[in-house]
Order: sequence, then structure tokens, then C-alpha cells
Amino acid sequence: MQTSAQLFVIAAPSGAGKTTLVKALVARNPDFNFSISYTTREKRITELDGLDYFFVTPDEFFRLREQGELLESALVFDNHYGTSRSQVEEHLADGRHVILEIDWQGARQVRESMPGCVTIFILPPSRAELERRLRDRRTDAREVIERRLLDALGDMSHWREFDYAIINDDLDQAVAELEAVLQGHGQENHTGNEALQARIRAIVAAAESAR
Repeated sequence: MQTSAQLFVIAAPSGAGKTTLVKALVARNPDFNFSISYTTREKRITELDGLDYFFVTPDEFFRLREQGELLESALVFDNHYGTSRSQVEEHLADGRHVILEIDWQGARQVRESMPGCVTIFILPPSRAELERRLRDRRTDAREVIERRLLDALGDMSHWREFDYAIINDDLDQAVAELEAVLQGHGQENHTGNEALQARIRAIVAAAESAR
């Protein structure tokens, strides 16, 4: 495990299984602190305020942003998301590793303000599997799912901006690969790895052709 407190930024397109992966990781590694984001979107019936997200009104969100409380913020699918700067800084100051689960836009902002962070992008194994996961949520209308799918395919093109990439096909394998990266290993998942690049390019190309 890293010897000093480290900030890990994990991003993914909607439906890639990022939340499930991060929760499994934190359950197995309690020394990691999951930073809870603010959002203006409606709470799903399976979510709890203060555990999954801090659900706030748009006015509250804009006030937090104006006061400099947000380390990063992004507009995703008509809803605002942001990370608490004080929450992250407090964890790091106390010597605790922090995991941010955000989108590629937010990751780009965090890289600019905290260049020492480690960034990881999660991809689905295929467009078909991505669509299946979005539909299996059973929380969105058909037209919402279609838009999420299109947005997700666009998000996938940003994987090159990240230090590492993990293809979330099998959950246990993906968690193991993520743990390796967080422990300072995981060179097979480095985005400079040519074999990994070829796999990702094939996934993205197939997804684009199926649009």
C-alpha cells in the first residue's frame, strides 16, 4: 500500500459499473476513504443522503461553488456534481488515502489543482454490456437510457487522459486490478501499455460502429 496519503481519482462512463467496483474495493480496504460528492439530481430509491451523495438544491450547489468549497464540479446529464475540497484535504492531512468517484470532466479539474493524484478510468467490456447494465438499473425511462448510452459512448473516448484503465468485465478481476493500481503496482493497466491500448481501441471502435 502507498506509504503516504494519496488521492485516487476514478472515472467512468455511466453504466461501466464504477460505483459497484468502488464500493467493493472500499469494503475490502477500509483504510481507503470514499469522498462523498454533492449532486443536484434526484435521489434514487436505493440511495441514502450522506452515504451515496449529498443531495442539494441547485442554489445550494452554486453557493458551495462560489465559496470555493468544490474541488471540482461538472454538469452531467443535466445535473450538477461536485467534490468537497475540505473533505478531501482533511482526509489527506490526516494521512488517509482518498478515492474520488467522478466523471472525466471533474478528473481533468482535479489533475490541474492536485497534479500528484493518480487517475484511473473504468470501461465496460462492450457496448452491449454497457446497455444491459443501464437497463438493469430499472431507474430510468427508455429515452433517458438512450441518452445515457450516447453520453457514455462519448465519455469513453477520454480514457487516454488517465494514468490507468481497467476493463470491468468480471467484478472480482476488476477489483483485483484496481487494488494492484492503488498499491503502486498494476503496470498491465497503465494506459501506456500497448496491449491494453489495443483492447480499449477495439472496444471503443466496436461501440462507435454500433451507434
